[in-house]
Amino acid sequence: MLDLIRKDMILQKKTLPFMLLFLFIYLFVNVSTSWVAIVFCIVIIMNAFETDETSSANLLLNSLPYTRKEIVSSKYIGALFFIFLTLLPIFIGNWMIHREIMQWEVLLFITSIVMGFISFAFPFSYLFKSKYLLIGSGAVFVIYMVTLRFIPDLNDRVREVVQTVLSLDNSLFYFTIILSVALLYVLSWILSIRIYSRKVF
Repeated sequence: MLDLIRKDMILQKKTLPFMLLFLFIYLFVNVSTSWVAIVFCIVIIMNAFETDETSSANLLLNSLPYTRKEIVSSKYIGALFFIFLTLLPIFIGNWMIHREIMQWEVLLFITSIVMGFISFAFPFSYLFKSKYLLIGSGAVFVIYMVTLRFIPDLNDRVREVVQTVLSLDNSLFYFTIILSVALLYVLSWILSIRIYSRKVF
């Protein structure tokens, strides 16, 4: 299974340097670090996922000595690795550029959002195709932009909610968040294995 994760890394070797370069550029701009991290994590993970969506790639994968369970599991484990790979340069870059050490609550928030997204995105993409997810995301973005016309301060409200959550000093709350996201991730993992096991290539 480690070879499958390494395969995703090798396939990303051309795009990852550009993504990390853009990542550092964004850190210089006055944009929310959390927002940048979430977007980059999702883009890198879904880009790695998309490379295996063609029938020829799936045929090749299934002809190798790996079970379908291992193929799906490599995506979920690889996604956690890509989150770490994205957060590490952001953490270092934020310290080097802004002389700020990211709080663990912020890292937990970013990781939870990305894992939550992946928990829905992977089963959906295994059932249909990730391109439909992209279309759906575009539609949600358009709806959000239209909503901004009716609720002009929606961005500020969302930002306030996030700040309120991050300022909570309650270990039980954070433990509940971690447990909920982990449970959702595992259930998504199992569901994706079931979906992929029934696919015909």
